[in-house]
Amino acid sequence: MSQKNLKLLSNLCFVLGFASIIGSIAIWYTTGGTTPESVAHAERFGIFVGLWAPTFLILSNRFDRYADRAR
Repeated sequence: MSQKNLKLLSNLCFVLGFASIIGSIAIWYTTGGTTPESVAHAERFGIFVGLWAPTFLILSNRFDRYADRAR
């Protein structure tokens, strides 16, 4: 894979990491309902989406390192 593609993947994963955090917060606040079950579901789903952020940020770091080695 070329250095340019690796940098592109790195930047994409970085953006997706922050989008996951923002999406998690948005899901938590907008999905909640009036019943305790729907509020609990919104919290669990928001946490689930928020757990993607570290994965995307780690992948971003790895792709960036691979791009530096590809020089």
